[in-house]
Amino acid sequence: MKIKLAPLFEDQKREILFYLENFNQFGTLIGEGSRNKIKLFELNGKIINIKSFKIPNKFNQVIYKYFRKSKAERSFNYAQILISKNIGTPAPIAYAENNSSALFSESYYISEHLEYDLTYRELVTHSDLENHEQILRAFTRFTYKLHENQIEFLDHSPGNTLIQVNDKAYNFFLVDLNRMNFKQLNFDDRMKNFSHLTPKREMVEVMADEYSKFIKEDRVEVFEKMWFYTNKFQENHLRKKMLKKKLKL
Repeated sequence: MKIKLAPLFEDQKREILFYLENFNQFGTLIGEGSRNKIKLFELNGKIINIKSFKIPNKFNQVIYKYFRKSKAERSFNYAQILISKNIGTPAPIAYAENNSSALFSESYYISEHLEYDLTYRELVTHSDLENHEQILRAFTRFTYKLHENQIEFLDHSPGNTLIQVNDKAYNFFLVDLNRMNFKQLNFDDRMKNFSHLTPKREMVEVMADEYSKFIKEDRVEVFEKMWFYTNKFQENHLRKKMLKKKLKL
C-alpha cells in the first residue's frame, strides 16, 4: 500500500493503514455507497472520513497506473492548494493506493470529517429555508473568490459544497475535489461554472445579481450568460437520461 500523509499525521500512519486494510470490516458507512464508498473512523479523538474510490475499468486501470494521477492523489493535492488559498475544505490527512498488481486498483482519500448544517442542494429543494437569499448571495461571493483565485471547480454541483451556519455568517467547504483546473478564468468560464447548480431561474437571477457587483459586466449580461449555460446543461442532462432509459428498454 502506497500512502502519502500530511505532516501532522505522519505519526499515526499505523492506525490509518489498519483502517485502510480493514476498510470493508470496520467504520460507519455514509450514504448508499453505490459507486464510491465513504466511511467514518475515529483517529486519536477525531472523526476522520475515508473515501474509497470505485476500481476503474481496465483501460483506466492502465491510465491511472502509468500515466495519470489517481482521483485520491488529486483530491489530496487539490485540498492542499485550496487551504493555501484560504478556501474551505475538510483538512486533508492522506491518500493511499494499492500497488500490489500490474494494474491500478483500490485508492483512498482520507480527510477530517466536517460537521455542517446544509449543502447547496437544500437551497434548491427548500425555497422557504430561513435566510435563503442571504445564503445564496454568500455562496455566490464564495464562488467569485474561487474564480479570483484561478480555481475552476469542475464538480461545482449541489452536493459538493457544505455550508456551516453561524448566526448570519456562512462558511463554505468544497468536497469531491478530484476534478479541478487552476487557470485564469474568462467571463464565459465563470458563467459556465454555475451551470450545474440549479435549474431554478429565480436562483440564477439572484446569483447573477450578486456576481455582477464584483465584475465589469452588466447584471443583465451576467444573468443571460449564466442562464444560457444553465439551460444548455439541463438540456444535455435530460437528453442523457432519455438515452439511458431507451437503452434499458
